[in-house]
Amino acid sequence: MPAPAAFVPFRNPAFRMLWIATLVSNIGGWVQSTAAGWLMTSLSPSPVMVSLVQVATLLPVFLLALPAGALADTMDRRRFLIATQIWLIATAIILCVLTAAGVLGPWGLLALTFCIGMGAAANFPAFGATTPELVPREDLVQAIVLNGMGFNLARAVGPALGGVVLGWAGAQFAFALNAICFCVLITALFFWKRAPDADTTPREGLVDAMGSGVRYVLASPVMRGIIIRSTLSFFAGSAVWGLLPLLVRFQLGLGPEAFGMMLGAMGVGAVAASFALPSLRNVMTRSNTVVGCGIGIGLSMTLLGLSHHWLPAGIAMLLYGASWLGMTSTLGAAAQMAARPWVRARALGLFQVATFGAMALGSTLGGVGGATIGVPYTVVAFGLTSVILSLVVRHLPIESGPAAPARPNQVEPVPEAPAPELLPTLRTAEARLLESVRYAVPATSRNAFLRAMAEVRGVRLRAGATFWRLYEDVAHPERYVELWSVRSWTDHLREQSRLSEHDHTILAAAAAFQQEGTAPEAERFVQLPV
Repeated sequence: MPAPAAFVPFRNPAFRMLWIATLVSNIGGWVQSTAAGWLMTSLSPSPVMVSLVQVATLLPVFLLALPAGALADTMDRRRFLIATQIWLIATAIILCVLTAAGVLGPWGLLALTFCIGMGAAANFPAFGATTPELVPREDLVQAIVLNGMGFNLARAVGPALGGVVLGWAGAQFAFALNAICFCVLITALFFWKRAPDADTTPREGLVDAMGSGVRYVLASPVMRGIIIRSTLSFFAGSAVWGLLPLLVRFQLGLGPEAFGMMLGAMGVGAVAASFALPSLRNVMTRSNTVVGCGIGIGLSMTLLGLSHHWLPAGIAMLLYGASWLGMTSTLGAAAQMAARPWVRARALGLFQVATFGAMALGSTLGGVGGATIGVPYTVVAFGLTSVILSLVVRHLPIESGPAAPARPNQVEPVPEAPAPELLPTLRTAEARLLESVRYAVPATSRNAFLRAMAEVRGVRLRAGATFWRLYEDVAHPERYVELWSVRSWTDHLREQSRLSEHDHTILAAAAAFQQEGTAPEAERFVQLPV
């Protein structure tokens, strides 16, 4: 009997192996997170210190996700991930030993939690960009959904397991279990036979790779919309993560097992949402799904803040988990689909910089609010904020519209080949390259041409241009020159390989405004050391 459509990506052995290993690793991560949050309530039970555990987990992603994404895009991704797991295993072992010896204080716990967060910061963009390498294109969307399902299955199992281990054996055994789970993932990475990179151009340096990633995101309206909406949504929904241990311990009067079960209920809701999302996508757009989930997060947080019994609190956590999964997986899938393969890890790194930074800020303000006005009121206030922000930013795009159909007479301008005597200079020098296209456009088409060139600007900047300008001849208004610059001839070669079919269609559509009987003139100039 054929497998259900939701599980079709599992037919790819490498994806199946890494998915299982990542599931085990994520379970260990949730065990560690649960143990660290609960341990802090004993070491220093103030709302600010408990919330700082969550901040120490999230802040490294805010600081390091972009350089980690740049490294993942410019070096062998498998080796990069193996090195990351070695760091995480070593940190988890140190945390376990210090806890068992009884010498770990609250600031030491925060420092080691920060170190584990550094490993997570390196993991996230690299693993996100790896998924398209593991499955064919037709399986990609469902593979992304399965990744979200696995993460939330770990969220259902890990906290509950962490609560049991805490109650039976103590925090040091929870930290040891996390180290063992990392060993499972590093073993799978050693067995993964990754295909060599097809790109033959020299690799970008770290700083240059980060810069091109930032320029790509700034020039992409869809990526900007995804990041803005994600930032606000994650900020509003983040107070639960830092304040839940205090709600369970002091407002509900329950112990670590109940804390783990509350997090488990959130995970159950998330897994249930994973199965419901494919059907939901048939009747709702991604944008409306994100709005609905943001409202669900707000309502669940309001119910949680007002609860004084485990039953309504558990229902609130179920709804929160389902809504959180719906929002995060929809926005994450949108980001993966919107980013081009050459910059995907960097784009996902920036996505995570924004979202995890928002969560760190939300957790910090949640802790301050809990200490100032009380934990329940703070959770309710963040819940209402989630509803308001979801409605305010609902018009920002998170997916591309259909490309305009090409016309038969659309021809993209192509420059002449470089002179043979200049080829050695171009291949070795790092001199800046200036590129231009000259257009002659009838006056009646001026406004339409300018609208088309606004799209061309985005194409050039996304492909690596450091600046772009359009000039009009003051003596002959029908003449225009488009200018843009790249750092070197190597960057120009990268620029050509980075253009998508949609990009080529945009460039050809702009060229179609050229006066009949003439053609746009494309030129390239190398900067001289004068």
